[in-house]
Amino acid sequence: MRFSARAANPFRLSLGVKLLSYAVLLIWTFVVLFPLYWLFVTSFKLPIDVSAGPTYLPTVDFQPSLHAWQEMLGSTDSANIFWRPYATTISVGLTSSVVALIIGAGAAYALTRFEYRPKPALIVTFILCGVLAAVLIGLQVPWLFAVSVGVVLYFLLAQGIGRRFKGTMGNSDIAFWLISQRILPPVTVIIPIYILFQQFGLLDTPQALIIAYCAANLPIVIWFLRDYFQSIPVELEESAFIDGASRFRAFHRIILPLAVPGLVATFLIVLVFSWNEYTMALFLSGSRTQTMPLLVSAQNATRGPQWWNISVLVLLMVSPLVLMAVLLERYIAKGLLVGAVKG
Repeated sequence: MRFSARAANPFRLSLGVKLLSYAVLLIWTFVVLFPLYWLFVTSFKLPIDVSAGPTYLPTVDFQPSLHAWQEMLGSTDSANIFWRPYATTISVGLTSSVVALIIGAGAAYALTRFEYRPKPALIVTFILCGVLAAVLIGLQVPWLFAVSVGVVLYFLLAQGIGRRFKGTMGNSDIAFWLISQRILPPVTVIIPIYILFQQFGLLDTPQALIIAYCAANLPIVIWFLRDYFQSIPVELEESAFIDGASRFRAFHRIILPLAVPGLVATFLIVLVFSWNEYTMALFLSGSRTQTMPLLVSAQNATRGPQWWNISVLVLLMVSPLVLMAVLLERYIAKGLLVGAVKG
């Protein structure tokens, strides 16, 4: 019995299934984009239009007005209140994301190309010594002395523990442990982090936010890029080694160019996390380093829910991310799909 290629193709959909698929996609598109449309039209409403009830179409249901935009950006005081948190959000978000991407790329590459066998007993000892150093800092002990005590105590204990405990971990165990740190809610560790930065005199500084965001997002970078680097054949590097290239040169000239989609997708995801972060910014920042999420929250707390002003702030806050996602869409799609199918 003969089957035509048309009938044998399992991916060819009937007209009814296509229409149903397009209908579902249109409904989902409306669900996704309607909040952005609502923010946009609300930013051009007068307070009386917002209070009167839901109105949807400019010039039909209400007359557009620049009242909210002028109130938030028109006066010098309002502009100063807005632009400082906006600049802080951009600088801290970009810097922390780039630093996390650089460190995470190196760590992810190492987990895919080298074999590690750390001992869990030594890891637990290191954590306990770190906790001891943090406690000493919290007790007003000079941080340099506290860190020195923790380092010396770790090396002394490691000499005895290393001989007694023989169990080891693999690269997969290390990767899982790293991503488990991101599962932990930030609010559970925010008090020790606050005390640590307080002792170092870094509260209300961009450096504190950059360090905290970088540490929080580093596990995500390593986890994503580890899967991406695993999809790149190791034979490419072996060929470069035969031609005399060093490990660093092969990583820089071969692996990184091939991993551009994964790097771009990971960078944008981490940037979104840093851009929208609220809990750590609430504890670590002050009037000099206030970020946009804190500004939106402060506007809501001091003036009440003035949705027209909040819509302006949120639109300005999300616009750079939306623009970057549109410009880098082709890299993001490829970078997120690599590693989804294995074997």
